[in-house]
Amino acid sequence: MAEKVSFDTQISGRVRIATESDVPHLHKLMYQMAKYHDYTKVFNATEASISTNLFNSNNPCPPFYSVTTFILEVSPDTFPQKTTKNSIFDPILKTINLDSPILDPELELFNTDEHNNVFVAGYVLFFPSYSGYFEKPGFFIENMYVRECYRKYGFGKMLFSAVASQAVKMGFTKVDWLTVGWNNNAIDFYLGMGAYIMGDVKRFRLSGEGLDAFATSDRGC
Repeated sequence: MAEKVSFDTQISGRVRIATESDVPHLHKLMYQMAKYHDYTKVFNATEASISTNLFNSNNPCPPFYSVTTFILEVSPDTFPQKTTKNSIFDPILKTINLDSPILDPELELFNTDEHNNVFVAGYVLFFPSYSGYFEKPGFFIENMYVRECYRKYGFGKMLFSAVASQAVKMGFTKVDWLTVGWNNNAIDFYLGMGAYIMGDVKRFRLSGEGLDAFATSDRGC
């Protein structure tokens, strides 16, 4: 049972491609991220909408050529080493020795299998992007989130590394993302990774009534 699980001396992490069975956990993670950014008033994603948008069977594009999600799982046990020749993405594994125990108050909520001590700890959602400025495309990270009790153990870096390594594998030349200006911890983390701030760029959004109004306008100048 999950309530008997503890992370006392070590914790193992695994990054893998998400599947449709992960949707309930993804929905919880997305809500937690919205709450962290004080976006719960506009959060209207459902398990059904996530399933449709991420795992639509009519989508002809394979992973990495459309919206793709990596799941971060943790366990007090070592994950088995599995490599498949025909695999689209082999999971990335990491084991960390702990100086002090990790207490997770939501173990039951994020247990992926009641028969195994494996728990969802975070995710990253990204998709390919192309700019006419550059010869080759890149990835754009839309969301990246690690649950609070698992932060500062290198799991965020593990998620970013998974995206970066896939970009390099595919011959892409960049990975882009945004962060809110008040999140100094995240900004310091990104700068420490070697990323840089594109200070001359501002993000715009047209949505809701503004989107509807512009869509029905004559678009005259």
